[in-house]
Amino acid sequence: MAIFYHVIALLGGLAMFLYGMRVMGDGLKANSGGTLKVVLSKVTDKPILAFLLGVLVTCIIQSSTATIVLSVGLVGAGLLTFQQSIGIVLGANVGTAITAQIIRLMDLKSAQDSLIYFFKADNLAPMALIIGIVILMTTKRESRKNIGNVACGFGILFMGLIFMSDAVAVFEDSLSKLLTAFENNYLLGFGAGVLVTGIIQSSSAVVGIIQSVASTVGVTFKGVFAVIIGVNIGDCLTTFLVSRIGARPEQIRTVVVHVLYNICAAILIVAVLTIGRSTSLISDGIWFMKLNSGGVANLHGLLRMIPAVCLLPFTNLFAKVAMKIVPDEPAEENEDGLVLNNLVALDEHLLSSPILAMDRVSHLLRDMADISYKNYKSCTEQVFGYVQEKDKKIKSREDLLDRITDQTNQYLIKMTPYIKRGTDFQTQNFALKSSSAFERIGDLSYDILNVVRDMNKQDIKFSDTANKELTVLIGAVNDILTMTIEVYRTKDMYQASKIEPLEEVIDELAKELNNRHTKRLSQNNCGVVEGLFFQNIVLLLESISDKCSDICVYVTELVQPDIRGREHEYIHSLHHSNDAQFRIEYKNNMIRYYGELDKI
Repeated sequence: MAIFYHVIALLGGLAMFLYGMRVMGDGLKANSGGTLKVVLSKVTDKPILAFLLGVLVTCIIQSSTATIVLSVGLVGAGLLTFQQSIGIVLGANVGTAITAQIIRLMDLKSAQDSLIYFFKADNLAPMALIIGIVILMTTKRESRKNIGNVACGFGILFMGLIFMSDAVAVFEDSLSKLLTAFENNYLLGFGAGVLVTGIIQSSSAVVGIIQSVASTVGVTFKGVFAVIIGVNIGDCLTTFLVSRIGARPEQIRTVVVHVLYNICAAILIVAVLTIGRSTSLISDGIWFMKLNSGGVANLHGLLRMIPAVCLLPFTNLFAKVAMKIVPDEPAEENEDGLVLNNLVALDEHLLSSPILAMDRVSHLLRDMADISYKNYKSCTEQVFGYVQEKDKKIKSREDLLDRITDQTNQYLIKMTPYIKRGTDFQTQNFALKSSSAFERIGDLSYDILNVVRDMNKQDIKFSDTANKELTVLIGAVNDILTMTIEVYRTKDMYQASKIEPLEEVIDELAKELNNRHTKRLSQNNCGVVEGLFFQNIVLLLESISDKCSDICVYVTELVQPDIRGREHEYIHSLHHSNDAQFRIEYKNNMIRYYGELDKI
């Protein structure tokens, strides 16, 4: 039973290590997401710059898999080309070695009165945990909480390493025999590296285990290099399986390059070591050298860095091979290009970086606003001259709006587990409400078309007077919709302040048109059926104006969070206040639109 408990301790230490890495990585990503977005946008077609970017990003978020998955998502979103992503992939392979260099703090040995003693893992881990938990318990700011998460993750990571090292010491004899087997059978070591990395799904964790063994039992260069090569291959296979789910050809090519590169890197390393041993360039002193945790970290770093530098000039060759392996999909006939241009941006590989994922959603919603406006224009034009041939395009846009709304909302909901900051939750909520509002504007516009269709079937037409009155109202709604889309794009609060006064005037216009219709009806200048159609269109136009008001409120509460939760109170206060700007805008709109009515 004693062995069972020691195994549990070892696995528990590994669990703490993996969880610590995740917490630390999430905190680092949350604090640097905006920076990553800016840096990624600066990538050029120069492989060396992309390579350095891959190293930098992986050092920041502590995961080559996360960097490559993020790159796959950016390729799908159109922020990166496939060729640009190749350099990032090579850089990510090097950047992941930074974790092993952090873990080498386990090897520090010094007297208690030495400054270096402060950085021993036994001391640094609890101090990091104390600092982290104090920050988390005493601050409400998201940026500081993320710092607390990084500190806690760092402490948990090292506590896991300490547990693993203590547990490994118990299995010293068994591990020594296993390492001896690896020394005499490189294929066994390579296979073990691939298998364990595939199971744990973290090359840093596997290298951390090797470092724990090195600190306790000791390993040799000969016994461990094949394992580390296997770790590198296992890491890229895991990334390949994760990244190709639901991916398009150019995205799959990115992960194919990752696999090809690591296979070539492994072949290159084996070739160099074989030649080195056969020519005595690699001496027995190096071959049988005992490695501690720092030595394993250095070996891991070299086996990542040297192949990357050697193979970086061949990025174009990797690209050509990947394009041969993964050809383009055949173009589909009658495929709606606008759907593809918008929907492919919602790549699930970006979900782990909410800032980047939300950026793609915001681009999509701005396009969605334009589509809803185009359909409004097309549907209201049909009021004054129905042309059946135009219906097909209008229906296509309406279906597109519905499809975008569904997929956007699903994407935003899937993003929820990755959101850590309150501001990101607010942006998510804003996007959900905005997509529904633009979709509703599309529905209301299409309802106007349905009214016009019914009129056409019954051969019903409005009088010239009714058409002129509708022209004024349709123009006013067109104006508020145009202003709303502009405010949504720019978040300009001065322009936003003009929407509510116009919305109130549109409400008054709708009442005025209904009153005029009732008067015509009482004077037998209008039929009952025609009147019902007229009132339906007026009601739909007024409802579109109401949705514009809603969107304006959503934008305002994003910029001024203090109105969140009391939106109705905010609107009521605007309509019933003596705000000078509101009154001026309201008066000017009344003069303009009622002046147009008076000319009829």
